[in-house]
Amino acid sequence: MRFSVLISALLATAPVMAGEFTIAPEQIDDRKAVLATVEPVRQLVARARIGGTVMNLNVREGDAVETGRQIAVVTDQKLVLQLQALEQRIRSLEAQRDQARVDYERVQELQRRGVSTQAQLDLSRTTMDVAERTFAAMQADRRVIDQQMSEGEVLAPGAGRVLSVSVSEGRVVLPGESIATLAEERYILRLSLPERHAQILKAGDRVSIAARGASEDEPDQRRTGQIRLVYPEITGGRVIADVEVERLGDYFVGERTRVYVSTGKRTAFLAPSAALYARAGNFFVRLNSGAEVVVQPGERLGELVEILSGLRAGDIVVTP
Repeated sequence: MRFSVLISALLATAPVMAGEFTIAPEQIDDRKAVLATVEPVRQLVARARIGGTVMNLNVREGDAVETGRQIAVVTDQKLVLQLQALEQRIRSLEAQRDQARVDYERVQELQRRGVSTQAQLDLSRTTMDVAERTFAAMQADRRVIDQQMSEGEVLAPGAGRVLSVSVSEGRVVLPGESIATLAEERYILRLSLPERHAQILKAGDRVSIAARGASEDEPDQRRTGQIRLVYPEITGGRVIADVEVERLGDYFVGERTRVYVSTGKRTAFLAPSAALYARAGNFFVRLNSGAEVVVQPGERLGELVEILSGLRAGDIVVTP
């Protein structure tokens, strides 16, 4: 199975190069295959702003949400009771204010007729002003409670996909407690390499990413990515780097895939992919002398393939 897949990769997909090709040692990138983990560029946490009971939970793991979408509703029953008591006091103060206004107008009319004194008018005006200001202060207190109750809405801090939901309906939460964790739709690949590669890795380097689900034995259509950040701290003897890949796809967060990173240069023999042909499970090339040579192919580099054994410097292979 491995040979048939490798044959199709080397022969069927390689462009045809006609003529003769002289084998000579060349410097190529020494690529190391490492596993990279899919990570979101940022994780967002939707938190409760007030303490209380989770009355409504409107998302579940895997849901895609937009910025500002309601994640959950947290209700504090004490605020409900405070609001009810405040509304009763507001109605009482409203009645007192209206009565004080009527009394002032009556005293004002009596004073105009000469029946009431200026002192009584001033006292009535003061009583009315106190009632109106007390009523306005109580309305301000109500707006404070309304604002506190509105903060029971837990909103998505950004667009993304819900990774985990930390609570369930009916659970009591504290202010600042996590309700749900979201991942931004933009993903990167996170590499972890031994610290001896710390001097080699640098931002801007190109890497190759294996096709999703491809085994190491299968030649795959690799994609290209770029190292966007090499973290300056070595943790546990390993250096961490982030790779940015355009349109990474619908990978799962935490999914691992194979990445090929250049860790230096090495000398290798290269031959045109079109010069190789297969027979009886082996790969052959034909020299210009007419002799057939069994070769062992290695990594494919565009139109060329690395020859691990079977050829030496100065050999001239014939391409169809």
